[in-house]
Amino acid sequence: MRRLLLLVLAVTLAPALARAEGRELVFDMHKFQKVDRDSGPVNYYTVVDDPDAGAYIHSEYKPPLETMSRAYAVPDGLRKAFHKLSWTWRAIALPTGGNECAKDKGDSAAVIYVTWKRGLKWYVLKYVWSAVGPKGVTCDKKGFLVNAQETVIQESGGPLNTWVTEELDLDAEYRKHFENGDPKADVPDFMGVGIMSDGDQTHSRSSADFAKFVLKDR
Repeated sequence: MRRLLLLVLAVTLAPALARAEGRELVFDMHKFQKVDRDSGPVNYYTVVDDPDAGAYIHSEYKPPLETMSRAYAVPDGLRKAFHKLSWTWRAIALPTGGNECAKDKGDSAAVIYVTWKRGLKWYVLKYVWSAVGPKGVTCDKKGFLVNAQETVIQESGGPLNTWVTEELDLDAEYRKHFENGDPKADVPDFMGVGIMSDGDQTHSRSSADFAKFVLKDR
């Protein structure tokens, strides 16, 4: 299980270079950093430089490894500049029976964490590619004094080995999950993105690829 506070603290401590192209911020896939305080000793992520598809991160979790997360921080001064996030991902191996909404089954082929911060409080949405969890469901809601988190089953099951592109309206997602859908609610600074694959609860292999993270203004 990933501990929310350690993840978001690590995001602030792991600033990464990005390149701005017009009104977009394109993440350098080589700059995702290990979440030191919340990770095992074995790095099961590798960057693949594909001459055709471009660079992507490949994850290959195998039990009994401790889980590891990688994080990418939005540079200072740009945390209010962008309002949409897109990425592509593909599931390679689904953790056996993984269902983030079921007790002791909370493993994912792929996870995307998106994080905001206001004052001392962090807000995290965890978008997962599940093995068997019902697509579109939100669950595992946590709310504490200094952090809040919800899990969204973004994709579930197959097809495997097939790239899927996702796009989020970050402002709308924050308001939906943390402000009861109030369209006028203020949105905190967008801090960064985390990625993970895990199979520690189901004791099974879990694998995915992550690519083409782009922040857009509107």
